[in-house]
Amino acid sequence: MQRLVFPRYGDPSIIELEEVEELAPGPGEIRVAVEASGVNFADVMARMGLYPDAPPLPMVVGYEVAGTIDAVGEGIDEGRLGEPVVAMCRFGGYASQVVVPASQAVRRPEGMDAATAAAIPVQALTAWMMTEVYGRVRAGDRVLVHSAGGGVGLMALELLEWRGATAVGTASAHKHAFLAERGYDQLIDYRTQDYAEVLEDQEGFDLVLDPLGGENWAKGLKLLRPGGRLICFGFSKNAEGRSSRSVFATLGNFLAVPWLKFNPLWLINNNVGVCGVNLGHLWTYADTLSEWLTEILALWEQGRLRVQIHAQVPFSTAAEAHRILHDRENLGKVLLLPGQ
Repeated sequence: MQRLVFPRYGDPSIIELEEVEELAPGPGEIRVAVEASGVNFADVMARMGLYPDAPPLPMVVGYEVAGTIDAVGEGIDEGRLGEPVVAMCRFGGYASQVVVPASQAVRRPEGMDAATAAAIPVQALTAWMMTEVYGRVRAGDRVLVHSAGGGVGLMALELLEWRGATAVGTASAHKHAFLAERGYDQLIDYRTQDYAEVLEDQEGFDLVLDPLGGENWAKGLKLLRPGGRLICFGFSKNAEGRSSRSVFATLGNFLAVPWLKFNPLWLINNNVGVCGVNLGHLWTYADTLSEWLTEILALWEQGRLRVQIHAQVPFSTAAEAHRILHDRENLGKVLLLPGQ
């Protein structure tokens, strides 16, 4: 089988393609012949040495794949052989084979190809947890979405439109026309404008979805109206403008976090909340994730969830996939394709 390895921390050029022995599923497990693997910003952070949950070097990352079950372990119905699935994995997804507990592989709906399926789990589940579980979004809610053109931003937009909420997004100017056509009600170019200044005289927000971190969390708290919630789901500020880790830049970003405001008394007095989402820490709740994913796939079947794929990159040029995400070029999901 093929897999992509990070032998050390560094820029995208360090990614290596290697051949290793095939995997064998154990009791209660299935093996997926992978057709597409999802790429996420957490993978970029792991490559740079900025992701604390990453496995030790040399590492194989990847949280989501789609393909076909081609082997089953003891206790698993052999009738699942040949089943087209989308599967979640705790690392190891950058490979042509993945072994996971059977409960973490969900049958793909009729007509859904592997690329579409692989583009869904991490980003749609993250958006689902923010808008449906924490946010309880309803018609008329106002939601600010940072990194609006990324995979999570677009998935969040789909769920916000489904619920009838108003969506305001921050993104580079060259993405605005596309994002407006997709349904964002207002867009702000974060590269040339201070979004907090643009929005300070507008009505407050019920939700702020923030993968940026640092000073942005303080700005987000100020933009909430009573009952609003800041939802933190990343710290991409640490990777901004660099291809490898910088201790000084990271320290500066941590110092910019509004630590004094992240306490119960401040939150009580301001009638707001702060929530966190880290899908990688929910593996002990795999059954819950699978239930959410099943609901999300049903929305796709109903035509309520559009999937936007920016690029499908062969394993042989995997560095390009990471470059696209690192430079924030993507409009939607970036995928890796084994065997190419």
